[in-house]
Amino acid sequence: MSNSAVIQRVFSVLEAVAATGSASAKTVSDRLEIPLPTVYRLLHELETGGYLVYLKDPKRFELGPKCFELGLSFQQRLVAPFPIRQITDQLHRTLGTAAYFAIYRGSDIILTYCSDCEKHPRLRPLRFGFHEAAHATAFGKILLAAMPATQRTDYLEARGMTVLTPQTIINRDHLDDHLTEVALRGIAWEHDEFLPRQTCAAVPVRNGTGVQVGAIAVSTPSTKAHGRMKEIESTLREHAGLASSYLRGGAELIPTAAPER
Repeated sequence: MSNSAVIQRVFSVLEAVAATGSASAKTVSDRLEIPLPTVYRLLHELETGGYLVYLKDPKRFELGPKCFELGLSFQQRLVAPFPIRQITDQLHRTLGTAAYFAIYRGSDIILTYCSDCEKHPRLRPLRFGFHEAAHATAFGKILLAAMPATQRTDYLEARGMTVLTPQTIINRDHLDDHLTEVALRGIAWEHDEFLPRQTCAAVPVRNGTGVQVGAIAVSTPSTKAHGRMKEIESTLREHAGLASSYLRGGAELIPTAAPER
């Protein structure tokens, strides 16, 4: 077996344990269709390295401290700066919607902050680090629209265009036409494409050289978005401007607090 195949098998074992929180060697062997002796060897090597811990009583493996250290390091590198979080929180309160901030990171589009509350909850698949379904999310579309054609093609071919609802755009030509409009208007809307009965909108955020580096977005039930599209767009653009101003010069330009809707 090649070195790359061995490495892939190690990661598969680790992911199989993480998928359920804990797992026995037999469970991992059955799920991955890898011989049990091989699974035992890989599990114990991961345990030795601190990536897994073995619980003797239930005879199961769980993620170890090294995984949590890696996760913490990942989060610290990606978490949005405090002023950006303030601006996103203010957007949430001003519009009475959930609000989000996403960035480019390498070849990925990653959600780095969500602002919501019990009254205005986020779309539950969305969480810190979310990087799927860019073709069906408003913040994903904003960032896809700014990509050169070859980069966009590479991105979509690597990740696919999963059907999430009957409204999801999965035809590449139709998506490209839609993204051309997004780029021209500087705002992306999605109506029931990511989740049924939900509307989302996003606008770009730019750094000091004018390069688009992220997007700020909102989501709300489609019934509550009706008749508010101009208000949502203007408020989004205002807060994107504040975020861009911060990225240009580091000034904490936070709008006056508005009462929560």
